[in-house]
Amino acid sequence: QVQLVESGGGLVQAGDSLRLSCAASTRAFGYHVIHWFRQAPGKEREFIAAIMWSRGLTYYADFAKGRFTISRDNAKNTVYLQVNSLKPEDTATYYCAADGEVVTNANSVHYWGQGTQVTVSS
Repeated sequence: QVQLVESGGGLVQAGDSLRLSCAASTRAFGYHVIHWFRQAPGKEREFIAAIMWSRGLTYYADFAKGRFTISRDNAKNTVYLQVNSLKPEDTATYYCAADGEVVTNANSVHYWGQGTQVTVSS
């Protein structure tokens, strides 16, 4: 069964760093690209980054370059999103997602996790 489970969110202070995790069972099903998206209240769900299981190739949204880093541990079937220097504007629900290719349009993604909430206080 395809399953994506996010963890690592919480309430943090501005300037803190956070590492989110996505435990994914999708690799065996051929959905070999894992993505991170986020959605703030009243905003569209936006693409952050994606990574390929096998090659480790990464792709980032422009806004995410620098402070956001996506990585994976193939042995643990886990993908991570490291966020540094958190800002209040980063407050959102963060989702991992799986597909057979890099998909930047949230409406086209095949599989979603339930999300983990990140709240950044001033």
